[in-house]
Amino acid sequence: MSGKNQYVVRNGNGWGVRGEGNSRLTARCETQAEAIGMGREIARNQAAELRIQGSNGQFRESWSYGNDPFPPKG
Repeated sequence: MSGKNQYVVRNGNGWGVRGEGNSRLTARCETQAEAIGMGREIARNQAAELRIQGSNGQFRESWSYGNDPFPPKG
């Protein structure tokens, strides 16, 4: 069973990691690189996906640490 997807998001002047559907941040970080590291660790532990928000607010990339079959069906 996979856990909640994790999102690296802008948080004021810093960055944070938020679980999907959560209103509060799981972690607060000063830099985006720190937030990515924490988010990656959480996503790996939960076999979930990590999505990274850029400075402009658009999601720029995502990594999957869950059951991601290759090649995909369909």
